Amino acid sequence: MGLRERKKAHTRETIKVTALRLFVEAGFDQVSMTDVAAASDVSRRTLFTYFPTKEDLVLQQFADHEDEAARTVRARRPDQTPLRALREALLDSLGRRDENTGLNDDPRSLAFYRLIGSTESLAAGLTRYTARGIDALAEALRETGLDPLTARLAAAQVVVVQRELAHANHVCLIGGESAADRYPEAVRAVHHAFDLLRDGLRSG
Repeated sequence: MGLRERKKAHTRETIKVTALRLFVEAGFDQVSMTDVAAASDVSRRTLFTYFPTKEDLVLQQFADHEDEAARTVRARRPDQTPLRALREALLDSLGRRDENTGLNDDPRSLAFYRLIGSTESLAAGLTRYTARGIDALAEALRETGLDPLTARLAAAQVVVVQRELAHANHVCLIGGESAADRYPEAVRAVHHAFDLLRDGLRSG
């Protein structure tokens, strides 16, 4: 990136980190956009340029990843089926402790998920990003030759499975389990889930 892009990225990240700290400390509903702008040392206009709504300050992380499954399908190796590529990508994300897998016990990550779980508007907002992720994956699957209905149904199942697996990991970490201790079961859960997606309930 050029200098201008780096400055913009730095400002955006500063706002995100500052907002999350304020929300965790005082509660999402108790912190205004004006509060976030002041603490981030930016104007309200600048803040709204980066984040149009208060929910976006928290959920933008999911927006950054909403087309990740679609990109995985499009970038897969010639010998990979879409489902195999998605399985391997999720396993790789677990190994890297990607926050979107729920398998990250960094205090900031845990606070992030606690905040979403305890704030109704954030939980509702997350469904919108999930829906857009389904749209993107369905389009990528149609490009592989699947008919529109099959692509849509498969995309919905994959995205919901990914979210449920992340939620299960998050619940365990919130309960006091470490990411390292949870990892083997998280891997087993991915294989079980994708085996079901591949074979249907016959393997259940």
